[in-house]
Amino acid sequence: MAEDAPSAGAEGSQPAAAEGASASAAPAAPAAKAAEALLPSLSIWPPSQRTRDAVVRRLVQTLAAPSVLSQRYGAVPEAEAERAAAAVEAEAYAAVSESSGAAAPASVEDGIEVLQAYSKEVSRRLLDLAKSRAAAAAPTAAVPAEGGASEAEAAAPAPAEE
Repeated sequence: MAEDAPSAGAEGSQPAAAEGASASAAPAAPAAKAAEALLPSLSIWPPSQRTRDAVVRRLVQTLAAPSVLSQRYGAVPEAEAERAAAAVEAEAYAAVSESSGAAAPASVEDGIEVLQAYSKEVSRRLLDLAKSRAAAAAPTAAVPAEGGASEAEAAAPAPAEE
């Protein structure tokens, strides 16, 4: 019953608001123009420092914590993952910034395209990092097992990537 009381009060005030709505119809047009004026200020690219920091944190999680990437190529110690993630993000940001030009994108759509390129560049560099770490670790693990087994492994086809 207590829930009904506020809505009953709100219903009673609606006719007064409806009467005031006709008076406020004229100011709605300037409000719409003000909203339109704010839209072009929406900036997709470049991302804020807060967004870039969030990307780095997510990359660290992907490298150090259990993930598809860390399960396939091996987990990276947290301290090394932090350094590597910061480098991957900074390199990707620099590469995309350079390729997109010094000027800010002309439209939101252009900004979205640049942001997608940044995302792809981060992903590509992260995968390259994981693969290179796994390749660097593989020869050291195969050294004690030299002999017939390593030759058979070398002749065997590589497992198909998923």
